[in-house]
Amino acid sequence: MASAAKKAILAVDDERKILEVVSSLLESRGFRVFTAETGGRALEILDRENIALVILDLMLPDIPGEELCRRVRARSRVPVIMLTARVDEGSLLEGLGAGADDYIMKPFSLKELSARVEAVLRRSSGDLVPLAARNAFRGGDLLVDFEKGLVTKKRAPVSLTPSEMRILAALVKYPGKVFTRSELIDVALGDGFDGFDRAVDSHIKNLRQKIEDDPRRPDYILTVHGLGYRFGGGD
Repeated sequence: MASAAKKAILAVDDERKILEVVSSLLESRGFRVFTAETGGRALEILDRENIALVILDLMLPDIPGEELCRRVRARSRVPVIMLTARVDEGSLLEGLGAGADDYIMKPFSLKELSARVEAVLRRSSGDLVPLAARNAFRGGDLLVDFEKGLVTKKRAPVSLTPSEMRILAALVKYPGKVFTRSELIDVALGDGFDGFDRAVDSHIKNLRQKIEDDPRRPDYILTVHGLGYRFGGGD
């Protein structure tokens, strides 16, 4: 069985010193940390990595923090903690209105940051549902409604097991990411999964039988040889 993967946090700030301090703190708490000094770089990392939380400074050189938060929200439900030196209520409300889950005023204590990170991660634990509850792909060929727990293929209902649904949710939430078998166990099946990496292949095979026109030449659940699987519905 795969060991539980460390949760990954993305810290976005144009002040390198802050990134160094935040990274050191979070790594000491057992997290993997990615850093970005620009909004553009942050979006690249979000498309590639399975990020559990974003810590976002509002003052960035290329994309305003509020706008970056909106772009993140258009992609997934990954929680966002704002870092801000602004003290006026309007700025805070604007950041929260853009989709942030919490905010921390600069300067902040490391104890406060650690507590906020843990609290936000607890609240968001297990959330694999994409921002859009109803997702249509390839002109409606595949419809996934996470809110209702329904999947249809060519308008016909598809019955998925809970494990199959969670794997599909993980792949759809991070369409640009290649999931290894171990990551799919950790992200979609959970620590209580009592099986081996290859068991994921069985779930993938069953999913393909249910949602692909030709399971041997899939359009949605793609194999990346030597690495794992990714979602192809947005290609």
